[in-house]
Amino acid sequence: MKYALDLSAAEAPAAQDAKAPALKAVSRLLPLLAGEHAILAYASVATLCNSLVNLLAPLLIAHIVDSYITAGRFDGMLGFAAVLFTLYLTGLGTSYLQTRLMGGVGQRVLFNLRSRIFSKLQELPVAFFNANKAGDLISRINNDTDKLSLFFSQTLVQFVGSLVIMCGAAIFLLAINFRLGVAALLPAVVLLVFTRLVSPWVKRKNAESMAATGNLSAEVTESLNNFRVIVAFNRRDFFRQRFEAANQTNYRKALLSGLANSLFTPVFGLASTLAQLAVLGYGVHLVMTESLTLGLLISYLAYVTNFYNPLRQLAAIWANFQVAQAGWDRISAILQMENDMPLLPAGKPAAATDADTLLEFRDVSFQYTPERVILQNLNFTLKRGKTYALVGPTGGGKTTTASLMARLYDPTTGTVLLNGQDIRSIDPTERALRIGFILQEPVLFSGSVRDNILYGNDNHAQLSDEELLKVLATDGLDDLLMRFDGGLQAAVAASGDSMSLGQKQLIAFMRAVLRHPDLLILDEATANIDTVTEQLLEAILRKLPAHTTRVIIAHRLNTIENADEIFFVNEAGLTRATSMQDAIDMLLHRQQNS
Repeated sequence: MKYALDLSAAEAPAAQDAKAPALKAVSRLLPLLAGEHAILAYASVATLCNSLVNLLAPLLIAHIVDSYITAGRFDGMLGFAAVLFTLYLTGLGTSYLQTRLMGGVGQRVLFNLRSRIFSKLQELPVAFFNANKAGDLISRINNDTDKLSLFFSQTLVQFVGSLVIMCGAAIFLLAINFRLGVAALLPAVVLLVFTRLVSPWVKRKNAESMAATGNLSAEVTESLNNFRVIVAFNRRDFFRQRFEAANQTNYRKALLSGLANSLFTPVFGLASTLAQLAVLGYGVHLVMTESLTLGLLISYLAYVTNFYNPLRQLAAIWANFQVAQAGWDRISAILQMENDMPLLPAGKPAAATDADTLLEFRDVSFQYTPERVILQNLNFTLKRGKTYALVGPTGGGKTTTASLMARLYDPTTGTVLLNGQDIRSIDPTERALRIGFILQEPVLFSGSVRDNILYGNDNHAQLSDEELLKVLATDGLDDLLMRFDGGLQAAVAASGDSMSLGQKQLIAFMRAVLRHPDLLILDEATANIDTVTEQLLEAILRKLPAHTTRVIIAHRLNTIENADEIFFVNEAGLTRATSMQDAIDMLLHRQQNS
């Protein structure tokens, strides 16, 4: 199982596979065309018809030259000219049809692929997003998928058409005059060896260019998200320097990628010129010795053009294919990820758990990385309807402990039980209903206050504004709503940037309390709220159902002074404080020792 962590590690096997044969590489992309078989069949017929037109035209021209022009006859030329015009008109129609069909295929592949990536991202745990930059993920969804769409809508049909014309032209070249055909095709053998040697390098340079584009996107996204801090510290120069470094790297990688992609075209052009010179020189000799007619020599030159022109197109197509491969490697790295927090089969409730226990930690240890243990062998229980406070030094593991309660992470070892059941076996929808979590940094979505307080709340989603106001009044939340001009319909900008941090926390508070969870976790939920509002929030918490258990993480002593129990959390473990003074003494002792 490939667990969801850092994408760069997942891409290593793909990089090692850069020397995979072309057919194997193409076969990796073909599953993306599932469901498009009928359209592909129509496009293939159109491609074959177009190729057949291009192959028959030189023979017709040869017949006209030998039978009419060299013989001085012009009586039947108009008829053959009409046939030739019909052939080219048919070629035009089939070319348009195949382009139209494959354009639709490319757009559907793009739509389905982006949907698959987005669905996969929704399945992955929080640890994945901690390990990967948002800007790079956006680049994979937008830029890399667009490269694949371009490959299927344009490159693939050109690739198939060029191969058919090349194979047909090669057959005609050898059939008309075998020795002349060998002379014409000899440069192509050199090109084949050259392509096999250079292709892995081209793919690698394209992969590096895409990674640099992703890093540039990530840098811009991070800087824009933190722009207020940049302005506050007057460090626009830092912003410029970071961007300049990322932009320079992207420029260098893109330059090398462009150089690699353009390498095939002049080499293939040179081979085409050499082949034409060989055919022309040897062909004139054959015409002079009457081993070849003038019409066949003209058609021969046309077939050489029909062989090497598609070959030159294949040079550009092959470069685009390397780009598509590199993009697919970056995309498949996401699609192959598997959630390392799967839903376990529901088992029997654990023994020795009394009816009053809501949540229990049994020998729970946790570490984000193998180098550092954050929590070690935690054992404690939370009773229904009680209020618990988590205190301890900064970085001691308070928020991590709360995150384990809400299953934002799974323990490295040990078990977390909710209502006597392993929390890993509880359906995510049910778990979200039972557990409310007010984060230290509230997250809002663009829309309205109503949209945000009802986020994920199916029980109240269908209520009208009037009905929702009554529910809010019953829970004592109507006074909080009055803090927003416009009430429920007050606009919330992207990420809530139009509001103060305190207002964001009020909305997050209403969102959590409105669900009446069995467990409500408040991680510094009142850190940015004035004292009067904090007292109002405490009054609202007292109106929660009697069975609701509250876990409070706070640095303000007045916030946790009414807690039924206080736990002191640090890397050494969890200690139950007998009183507020005991918790303060533990914290002071910890600071002195550090």
